[in-house]
Amino acid sequence: MSLILSTKTTPLPYGAIAIATYTQKADLNYDESATRLYALAKAGGLDADSPKAATYAALAKTLSTVTGVPDILSVLDSIDNHLAYRTFLVANDIAAVDWLLWGAIRASIRTLGLLKNGQHVHALRWFSHLESLETTQTALASVTAAKANKARNTKTAASFALGLQNAKQGQVVTRFPPEPSGYLHIGHAKAAMLNQYFAKMYNGKLIIRFDDTNPTKEKTEFEETILEDLRLLNIEGDSITHTSDYFHTIYDHAIQLIKAGKAYTDDTEQAQMREERGKGIASAHRDDSVEENLKHFAEMKAGTPEGVRWCLRAKISVDDQNKALRDPVIYRCNLIPHHRTGDLWKIYPTYDFACPIVDSTEGVTHALRTNEYRERNAQYYWMINALGLRPVHIWDYSRLNFIYTLLSKRKLHWFVDNKLVKGWDDPRFPTIRGIRRRGMTVEALSQFMLAQGPSQAIVSLEWDSIWAINKKVIDPIAPRLWAIVTDNIRSVPVVVNGAPESPEVAQLPLHKKDPTVGQKNVVYTKTILMEQEDAASFEDNEEITLMDWGNALVRSKTTGPHGEITSLILGLHLEGDFRQTKKKITWLAQPTDDHRLIDITLLDYDYLITKKKLEEEDDVKDFVTPVSEFREAAFTDANAAALKKGVIIQFERKGYYIFDGAAEDGKLEFIKIPDGRAANLASKAAGKSTAGPGVLATTPKLVLSDADPRPVSRMYEVAKVCGEQPITPISSTMYQVRSVYE
Repeated sequence: MSLILSTKTTPLPYGAIAIATYTQKADLNYDESATRLYALAKAGGLDADSPKAATYAALAKTLSTVTGVPDILSVLDSIDNHLAYRTFLVANDIAAVDWLLWGAIRASIRTLGLLKNGQHVHALRWFSHLESLETTQTALASVTAAKANKARNTKTAASFALGLQNAKQGQVVTRFPPEPSGYLHIGHAKAAMLNQYFAKMYNGKLIIRFDDTNPTKEKTEFEETILEDLRLLNIEGDSITHTSDYFHTIYDHAIQLIKAGKAYTDDTEQAQMREERGKGIASAHRDDSVEENLKHFAEMKAGTPEGVRWCLRAKISVDDQNKALRDPVIYRCNLIPHHRTGDLWKIYPTYDFACPIVDSTEGVTHALRTNEYRERNAQYYWMINALGLRPVHIWDYSRLNFIYTLLSKRKLHWFVDNKLVKGWDDPRFPTIRGIRRRGMTVEALSQFMLAQGPSQAIVSLEWDSIWAINKKVIDPIAPRLWAIVTDNIRSVPVVVNGAPESPEVAQLPLHKKDPTVGQKNVVYTKTILMEQEDAASFEDNEEITLMDWGNALVRSKTTGPHGEITSLILGLHLEGDFRQTKKKITWLAQPTDDHRLIDITLLDYDYLITKKKLEEEDDVKDFVTPVSEFREAAFTDANAAALKKGVIIQFERKGYYIFDGAAEDGKLEFIKIPDGRAANLASKAAGKSTAGPGVLATTPKLVLSDADPRPVSRMYEVAKVCGEQPITPISSTMYQVRSVYE
């Protein structure tokens, strides 16, 4: 049986959804409004035969029309009285009418709010029990997912489907063609994910093709790392190919163009060629004979001293407004051995020549390209038509750019070569390895990429959106632990009066909302540690809450010579109400031989550059962030010893972290995961200092004397509103206020 629902139905039939998941007798499909509740309830054995059942079924049907608070309270009073001596409405077990009424209450925001006020304890007990069932949680999760899919489908997937012209189920072939000369970055992730998305949408195929046409840059090791990067994204192609597999085919097509008078060899110097193309001036060799061109091309193929002077150009146009069509180079010499073909070839096709040929040859139906290639699309189609090849559709989309982020392979190489980062997987890098190492999940990446849709706008995106999506993915499953920073000025020893003299251990859930995440050991003892910032915030006799323990009263504080708190004495007050305290404090038991604490390092990062977007004329060396890695020594408890590298956790009240393994000094390292909040994504350079523990960094005040040169401004001059006359102070009875700039 199938239950077809619409997420737009008001009120949403929660009862139907819950029955479907509880009985396991129907598949949920979110499409249009159509329910078969009673057939479903009967199939699941929930059709309790009782006069009361009909009464409460009728109530469930009309509850959405009850809007007045007195009327709602009257309904809740009736239900509460009925359930005072009953577990369920009409039987000893859950019946269909229980789910119907539960669903009606949940769909009515006002009724649900009044119920949760706590005045109807029996009704609330019944409602909470039904809602806590695993099948109910599964049902509610399916509703949330359906709403998210609906939003994505209307804004993204539907547009994608419209974007692939002439696409047919089972016949679409896409390709992802990385150059094996480096590591994939987040821009490549968008291309790879979109290609896979379309291939799956149309039950087609995805080809992973290495565009290995430049032996100067390419290495076999990069092919292996690219495949590893794709696996990190859960992307695997139906086949893996290389452009070099088709070098003979591409060469034959070059000969075909020469013989057809559509290509010619040229030995014009590079700078002169660039100038001539810009001005629309024909090359001196543009009208050479076919025989001359074949002879020079043969010299190129042999890699002779004469041959390396020449290149092969497509004979398209001299002065077309689209400069990509002004006789582009399609073959050039390179004597460096190829990592796959060795010394077999001395000439290699350009990407713009090889790509349409291999796309057509491999059966690609839709070539996905960023719109920076748009001017070269005409060149792509010219190659297809000139060679008489099977046509390929181009579908273009905007390139992914982020603020404060470099995607240029050359500039990223510069950071690696100058040892400003620790490698291509550095958490500050936008590479797939870097962002995954920093805690980005594949699910968040996928949601973000698809949410971009087929946008053609070229903009620099903020990082907060993608990290906010990531937080929603990791929060429900991240185990909760505690950490205490161990700088002398930060950690405070605390005596807890009323606590056990010798350590006692209790097992508590790692995630309060999901016990399936596992258990952790919490040590309770009379002496504990807490953060300096927490201790300094306490008032005398203030009541606080020690998390996972209970309330305590601040009995006394000892202060050091610089105002720091050196010790505290608390008194347990377990009968206190944690809901009444403002401060919920994390803590750790003082270490003993049997219950040791673990030395850890907490790492946080800033952007690598200080400018949101580097222009072409900008030198990256002028915009390097002086300090972009920040380390704090800390303690955590022994629960961290069981963590595996790559596990994401939350240090409560500190944030989400990913376990990066043990460092050379044996300390466990945890990298902070951005949570999408703007304050956490702002530049940290101004607020951090390397002066040492306990020293608060400050931003120096800028003071300009009259003799100092004023900053140069590009703004036009504006006359003073008061002219050049001196302003005479006016007598006032108001109190004096110092200037904020003093």
